[in-house]
Amino acid sequence: MRSVLILLVSAIVCSAQTPRDVRAAAKQGNVATVAGYLNSASVDTRVEAVKQLISLGGKDTVDPLIKATKDADPEVQIRATDGLVNFYLPGYVKQGLGSSLVRAGATVKAKFSDSNDQTIDTYVTVRPDVVDALGLLVRGGSSIESRANACRALGILRGRAALPQLIDALRSKENAIMYEALAAIEKIRDPSAGPKITFLLRDLDDKVQMTAIEAAGVLRDTDGLPTLRSIVASPRNTKAERSAMAAIAMMPEMQDRDLFLRYLNSKDEKLRASAAEGLGRIDNPADLAVIDKAWHEDDKMAPRLAAAFAVVMEGKLDLGEDGAFRYLINNLNQAAWHETAYAYLAEAALRKPVLEALYTQLDSGTRDEKIYLSRVLSVSGNGTAVPYLEKMSRDNDAEVAKEGLRALRSLRARLGI
Repeated sequence: MRSVLILLVSAIVCSAQTPRDVRAAAKQGNVATVAGYLNSASVDTRVEAVKQLISLGGKDTVDPLIKATKDADPEVQIRATDGLVNFYLPGYVKQGLGSSLVRAGATVKAKFSDSNDQTIDTYVTVRPDVVDALGLLVRGGSSIESRANACRALGILRGRAALPQLIDALRSKENAIMYEALAAIEKIRDPSAGPKITFLLRDLDDKVQMTAIEAAGVLRDTDGLPTLRSIVASPRNTKAERSAMAAIAMMPEMQDRDLFLRYLNSKDEKLRASAAEGLGRIDNPADLAVIDKAWHEDDKMAPRLAAAFAVVMEGKLDLGEDGAFRYLINNLNQAAWHETAYAYLAEAALRKPVLEALYTQLDSGTRDEKIYLSRVLSVSGNGTAVPYLEKMSRDNDAEVAKEGLRALRSLRARLGI
């Protein structure tokens, strides 16, 4: 009887707790007190507890937020997930799923932002139990939205240990979950996951199919090449044709050379760009003349940049003002094209002659060139890049110095030094 009374009193106390109580406790700055409200019988109180934990921030909030991911309510799960990401990527909650969340009774609706390209810096280490908690949420979240949101979080945090749960999510038959799982797998970039996504290359949902095709290219899923070639041969729509060509160009085989040569004259500028990329990666000296012609004569930016990349991949590293290599570097200054130019240079810099040539451009570069070349060195450099990034971290320009230090930390984390 006494134990029953204790339970009844506890239930009454918990139910009496309100969001106002949580906010009052948060003003005192006591994380443990705020975390105690996660045991409340009131959903509104538990939601407020998560909000206040995120607002308080700090390492002591991580354990309570992990606990909140196990809550039965989808809003609590979603906000806790956003809070965990926010700990590693400050400011994320302002654009995470919770920022668009609308509640009507027990029903929770939220809209994912169209932007899904965020990831933490490579030198940031995520606690294993955070990845484990999000993996469990992918598999057992109480709503489609909370499961999909956990997938997105794992991509941002590069949660490699949760790949099995993300791969399982690809068979959920829920497009939102499948899309977010694919995007996360692509960000994690573990090539072993490539063959696990091949079955989605012809998915009936356009968004899922496009993401699967893109991920296949990024992960170099050669198992998917026959399907990708068949999509190009008989595409469902223009988007599918473009995506499949781009994916093939990421991992071309010599048998694709004729396909690229044919598409280099396509009326579609995106298809021409993919064709030029593919020829550059095949690196057949016999193609240099046709690639160089495209670089000089194409009047559209995408295929011209791609052709410049292909010329560099063919070993032409002329840094004169009229050279393709210089053209790529110059486009680091163009807001509309700097990300494309950066991606091309980062890939080309995996080749030692390109990397060493870029070293010579750091001192004389513009602010944007120094910033983006620092990023190139962080993802493609080896130990020889360390002194160059150390110098960038001491640059007189504060923005350059900040990016140089960030790049240096990323390089050292990647090399384990």
